[in-house]
Amino acid sequence: MTRLAPEFDRLYAAVPNGGTSDAALTGPAGEVRALVLELTAPPAWDSLGQVWRGVQVDLGFPAPGIAVSGVDGLQLWFSLAQAVTAPEGHAFLHALSRRFLPDVPVRRVRLFPNPVSGHARPVPECRTASGDWSAFVAPDLAPVFGDTPWLDIPPGDEGQAALLAGLTSIPPAAFDAAVALLGEEGSVPAVATISDPAEHDAAAAAALRVDPTDDPLLFLQQVMSNERVPLALRVEAAKALLAHRGGGGR
Repeated sequence: MTRLAPEFDRLYAAVPNGGTSDAALTGPAGEVRALVLELTAPPAWDSLGQVWRGVQVDLGFPAPGIAVSGVDGLQLWFSLAQAVTAPEGHAFLHALSRRFLPDVPVRRVRLFPNPVSGHARPVPECRTASGDWSAFVAPDLAPVFGDTPWLDIPPGDEGQAALLAGLTSIPPAAFDAAVALLGEEGSVPAVATISDPAEHDAAAAAALRVDPTDDPLLFLQQVMSNERVPLALRVEAAKALLAHRGGGGR
């Protein structure tokens, strides 16, 4: 057994001993420890590198992990020492993007966990039929992948584990301080731990400011049409509705 699964688990798994599976990223009450900010090309690292440096200098965070998505984007993987709810994690990333990527079109920014599409895919993973892989990469190599954010061969588990071994989680005090700072700029909700799934559902609805509903299409329509919901969430809701309706033309 390689060190990769334990290192991924140490940093990102909300479910203990979940290894590198996507199920490990979200806990039974919807809590998360991994927050992923993804930026698509053109050269993603020119802008994403500003976030990578900015969170360390301005917020006092340890360096987040850097990954190629295996498809069309570069990612920053933030590890939290203490889990937060998925809506809170998404709201925090939204505030980060507003602070560090104010001039980047919203269509290029993806935030995970996402209330529409769920969490990010685990890394490393084969992402395309042609055999392209997602992978964690070193900071000095990230600019190389700005236009081609994938590996065409499987990354070595030991190499991936070595990259993760050098990363640490954001302490609760540092995260709380960042929430307070960004809250002044972007209204980030206070961090809370939710142990009851029913409470999580209510919190998600409150964070999005829409009415709870058992109808997923109605929920998406509420998100898309509510001007109080962050634009990034409204765009994702619109995409999901278009996909359900076959692109609107069928």
